[in-house]
Amino acid sequence: MRMRRKRNLEPRMEACADLLLARGKPCKNLKEAAENYRAILNYEQIFGNSNPVELEIGCGNGGFILEKARREPAVNYLAVELCTNVILTAMERTKAAGLSNIRFLNIPAEILPCYLREHSVGVIYLNFSTPLPEKSREKQRLTSSRFLAIYKTVLRRGGRIEQKTDSEEFFEYSLMRFGEAGFTVSGVTRDLHNSPYAADNIVTEYEANFTAKGSRIFRAVATLEENGGADPLF
Repeated sequence: MRMRRKRNLEPRMEACADLLLARGKPCKNLKEAAENYRAILNYEQIFGNSNPVELEIGCGNGGFILEKARREPAVNYLAVELCTNVILTAMERTKAAGLSNIRFLNIPAEILPCYLREHSVGVIYLNFSTPLPEKSREKQRLTSSRFLAIYKTVLRRGGRIEQKTDSEEFFEYSLMRFGEAGFTVSGVTRDLHNSPYAADNIVTEYEANFTAKGSRIFRAVATLEENGGADPLF
């Protein structure tokens, strides 16, 4: 079902322009954009400090990233969300909360290297990414070898990916792909809310809905080794 366009979408997006770093595609062909287009962000200028940078891909309505920003004011957060209707809610919530350490990118994740410095991000958060179980859509999964190659260009050596999902099939697929891409996997649990990692877990709205129905939450950390090399992006 297609999401209804928010009322007064464009004026509301304009009101959040100070939080929005990029919107849309620089050109129609994503491969061409990733290879040739560069508008590298100056984090120090954007945030007014040299604090470490972390990234959430698929931030939804912003529940996770807002709580992270509240808990860790000395960390700068970038939040990526493709759906304009959805990212607007996250930006308006950020404004209402008065948080100054979050900025947003309304772009496809495929073109992150167009905007992010190489090896500049400490952590990438993947919270409840769409599993896309169809074989024909494997390249679109956010833990496919294609996307892991992209993450390796923006992650610092020793940086990590933190994944949560309610899909066991997608989780097992992700663990396999992490290993193949040269990441070291740790912190694996197939029942997050009944594990030692539950204490520090930020429960998203999506997560709360699924656990209320008895679903288990799967979680893992994939760390990029210091000597991990970059793979071709496409």
